[in-house]
Amino acid sequence: MYSADASLYRVPPRVVVTPREAAELPAVLDVCRRFGVPLTMRGGGTSIAGNAVGPGVVVDVGRHVNRVLEIDPEAGTALVEPGIVQARLHQIAARHGLRFGPDPSTRTRATLGGMIGNNACGSRALGYGRTSDNVLGLDVVAGSGERLRLGDVPGADGAASPLLDRLQSLVGDHLAVVRTEFGRFGRQVSGYSLEHLLPENGFDVARALTGSEGTLALTLAARIRMVREPACRVLVVLGYGSMAEAADAVPAILPHGPVACEGLDARITGVVAERRGPGAVPPLPAGSGWMLVELAGTDVAALRARAREVVADSGCGDSMLVEDMALADALWRIREDGSGLVARTPDGEQAHAGWEDAAVPPERLGAYLREFEELLGRYELFGVPYGHFGDGCIHVRIDFPFARPDGTQVFRSFLNDAAALAARHGGTMSGEHGDGRARSELLPHMYSPEALALCSAVKDVFDPGDLLNPGIIVRPAAVDEGLRPAEAVPLTRGLGLAYRDDRGDLSRAVHRCTGVGKCRADNTGAGGVMCPSFLATREEKDSTRARARVLQDAVVGKLGPDPWKSDALHDVLDLCLSCKGCASDCPTGIDMASYKAEALYQRYRRRIRPRAHYALGLLPRWTRLMARVPALVRPTNAAMRARALRPLVAWSAGIDRRRSLPKFAPRTFRRRFASHQSREGRNGEVVLFVDTFTDAFSPDVGMAAVRVLEHAGYRVTVTERPVCCGITWISTGQLDGARAQARRIVRALLPHVRRGAVVVGLEPSCTGVLRSDTAELLRGVDAAAAREVAAATRTLAELLTETADWTPPDLSGVTGIAQPHCHHHAVMGWATDAALLERAGARLDRLGNCCGLAGNFGVEKGHHDVSVAVAEQQLLPAVRKAGDGDAVLADGFSCRTQLHQLAGRDGEHLAELLARHLPPG
Repeated sequence: MYSADASLYRVPPRVVVTPREAAELPAVLDVCRRFGVPLTMRGGGTSIAGNAVGPGVVVDVGRHVNRVLEIDPEAGTALVEPGIVQARLHQIAARHGLRFGPDPSTRTRATLGGMIGNNACGSRALGYGRTSDNVLGLDVVAGSGERLRLGDVPGADGAASPLLDRLQSLVGDHLAVVRTEFGRFGRQVSGYSLEHLLPENGFDVARALTGSEGTLALTLAARIRMVREPACRVLVVLGYGSMAEAADAVPAILPHGPVACEGLDARITGVVAERRGPGAVPPLPAGSGWMLVELAGTDVAALRARAREVVADSGCGDSMLVEDMALADALWRIREDGSGLVARTPDGEQAHAGWEDAAVPPERLGAYLREFEELLGRYELFGVPYGHFGDGCIHVRIDFPFARPDGTQVFRSFLNDAAALAARHGGTMSGEHGDGRARSELLPHMYSPEALALCSAVKDVFDPGDLLNPGIIVRPAAVDEGLRPAEAVPLTRGLGLAYRDDRGDLSRAVHRCTGVGKCRADNTGAGGVMCPSFLATREEKDSTRARARVLQDAVVGKLGPDPWKSDALHDVLDLCLSCKGCASDCPTGIDMASYKAEALYQRYRRRIRPRAHYALGLLPRWTRLMARVPALVRPTNAAMRARALRPLVAWSAGIDRRRSLPKFAPRTFRRRFASHQSREGRNGEVVLFVDTFTDAFSPDVGMAAVRVLEHAGYRVTVTERPVCCGITWISTGQLDGARAQARRIVRALLPHVRRGAVVVGLEPSCTGVLRSDTAELLRGVDAAAAREVAAATRTLAELLTETADWTPPDLSGVTGIAQPHCHHHAVMGWATDAALLERAGARLDRLGNCCGLAGNFGVEKGHHDVSVAVAEQQLLPAVRKAGDGDAVLADGFSCRTQLHQLAGRDGEHLAELLARHLPPG
C-alpha cells in the first residue's frame, strides 16, 4: 500500500511508521541514523513524481500528526502539524473567515506537510502565491539530527546553529550562481529554492526548505499565512480556436490581476462528457480552447468592469461572464479532476504521469505548447495538456507504450527531449509537484554543473548521511528505475466478469488507479459516496487506492503463485462495502465492488465458502421457499427473533449477534399483485421488476409503485415467474450462480422489452445490476440481450420524468432528508430523483456517503462496528436532527433496514412518498 504514491513508481519500504505525535519524529530519525536506513516522509501520498515512496522507513503523518495547533485571527496565521489535510484546515479556519491561499486540486486529501515538501501552488497561485510565499516559520529536524526552529514558530530564539553557519558560508561562496540560476520566474520549483538564502532575501531558511521534497529535514510544525475569502468572485470564460491560441493571450490578461488563469481544451471536456454525461459539461463559449479567468474583490460592479477589460484585451473569439457560483464550481470541477479524467486516452489506453507539470515563463507558453504538441507527434504519443496558464505551468498525462519491449526506452528518450524543450524556453522540469524520481535525473538540462554541485553541497550540510528521501534532486535515481506500469501483464482468462471497458483484462482494470487519492477525501458533502470505510477508519488500507494497489500486486504475481488466497488481499478487501461509490466518484473509474466480487470468486471457486455466503448470498432461494410455503413465515420470523436462539442463528448464518435478520412479509408482493385488478394504460406497458427484497420483505413498496405507475397512465405487468438479478451472488463472489440468475432474468424480460415495454426497478442495487452487471456477467448473444434490457430499464423517477402527460402530486409540505442508495448514485445517478422531488415541491436535504449496511456487509460477523461508524458519518446525525414529522427518503432496502435497526426510524421509498400524496382513487 505504501510502495506507490500517485506516480509511476513502485518502491517497497521495509517499515511503515504512523507516529502518534510529532515528538516521535526525531526518535524515528535517530533510529534511521543509527542503522543507516533511508527515511521518507508521506502525507496524503498524492505525489505525482514519486516523492513519497522510499526503500527504508516511510513515515505516514496523515493518520495522527494532523492537528491545527493554533489560529491567530488577528495576525492571519495558523500553526499546524504536517499531517493536517488542507480541506480540514479550511473547515477549522472558516470559523474565523480564513483559509490557506494555495489550493492544489488535491486539497481534499493533500496534507500541509506534503504541500510544503513540494511547494504546492494550485489554480489560485496568481492571487495567493506558492506555498513558499505563505510559510512564515518551520520547526524541523535536519537529517543531521539538529533541531531547527526557523522564523515564527514556538521556541525560536536565534540560538547559534552550526548547520546554519555552514549553510550561510556555503551560499556566500556561490552568490553569483544563486543569483543567475535560481528563482528566475515564479514556477521554478525544480531543484532547491536557494534564492531565498540570498542576503537581499534575508537568508530565509524556512522558505528555502519549502520545496525540498523531504530531502533535507523533517517538518514537525509550520506557521503559515492565512487569507480571508474575497467578498466577491466572478469567472470569465474565454474561447479560442485552440489551446495554444489561448496561451498566446496570457501576457495580455495578467496585468488585470486575475486570481486564477487556467487553460483547457475540447479534449478534456470531451472526456468529461463521455464519462459523466453531456450535462457534466456546462455550455462554453465558441471555440476548442478555453481560459478560465477568475477575478476577486470587494465590489461586484468593479469586477464586472474588470471582466469587460479582460475580454477586450484577450483577443478571444467568444466569452461569457459567470457569476453563478454553482456554474463556476462545475467548470472548476472539470479542471480539478483533470489528472484522473485524462488517465485514459479516448481509445482506452492508459495515460501516465512522468512529464507532468513542466513550466515556462508565461510569455513563452504559446510557443512551448506548439512545440510540445509536435514532440508528442514525433513520438506518436497522445496527451491532453491543461493547466495553470497564468503561471506557464502545464499538466499532461501521456500514453507511454510500456507494453512494448522498447516502451521504457521510449519513455526515457521522450523525457529527455521534453526536458531539453522546456529548458530552451527558459523553463523548469517541475512547476509545482517537485522533481521526485520522475525528473531529478533531468535537472542537468536546466542547471549548470556548478548549480547542481551547490545543491549537492546543501544536501550534505543538512543530511550528511544521505538518509532523507535519497535519490531525489541530488544523486538522483534514474527516471526509468522502478517503473510500476512496466510490470503490468494481461490477465484475461478464467475471469468471472467481462471487463468490457478494459478489453476483458482485469490487469488493465485494476491499473486504472493512478493513486490521486480522491478516495481518501470526504466527498460526501457534495453527495458523493467514495470511500465509506476509509472515512470510518481513516486507515490507508481501507481506501480504494490501497485496495487497487494490492490488487495490482496480485495480478502481476507479487503475492505468490495463488494470489487470490493471499491474506494480504483478503485483509485489504474485507472492509470494502461493495458500495460502488468509486465507480462514479473515482476520476479514473475504479469499480472496487466488481474487483472484490472477482477476488472472492477466484478465492472460493470450487471451495468451501464462509457461512454468510450461503445464508446471505443465497437469500433469494430462502425467500422463494417461504413464498412456496407461507406457513413457514411466522415460525421462521419468531425463531430469528427468539433471544435464546439468536446465538445459534448468528453462528449458522455467519452474522454478527448484534444484528437481526429482516422479517419476512406475511404475504409477498407477487401474491398481492396477483389479486390486483390491472388497469389498461394510455402510455403502454411497464414491466415492474419484482426483486427479492420488494417481494419478500417490502411488498408495500411494490404496491405503492403500482399505484403511482397506474396514475401515470401505465399498464403494470410482472414476469410470469419469479426471477432474481443475482446481486447477493455478486456481492459474495458467487459469479457462476450470478451468471445463471442474470441469464434467467434477461430471458424473462427480453420478450417484454422487444414488444416495447419499459422495465422499472424499485430496489436500486437490483436496478443497477440490470443496467450494468448483467452485461458484464454474460457473454456473446446473452450479453447483447442484456444490453437490450439495460437500455429499456428505468428507475421510477426516470420513467415518471419521461412521462410528458404526468404531473407529480403536490409535495410542497414535505421536508426532511434523503439517503440515496450507493448503487443508485453510482450506476443510475440520483439527479433525476432530485429534480422530480424539487418539481413536486419537496424540500429534502440529500445526504452523501453510504448508510453502512450495504447489503450483506453490515450484517456479516466482523463488520458491525465499521458499519455503524459509516452510518455515523452522515446518516445517523442527520436522522437525529430531523423532526418527527420529517420524511426520511430511502429507496434501498439496506438503507431502510439500517435506519430501523440503528435509529428506530422507518425510511420511506419514493414510490410510497408519491403514492401517499396522490389523490384518492
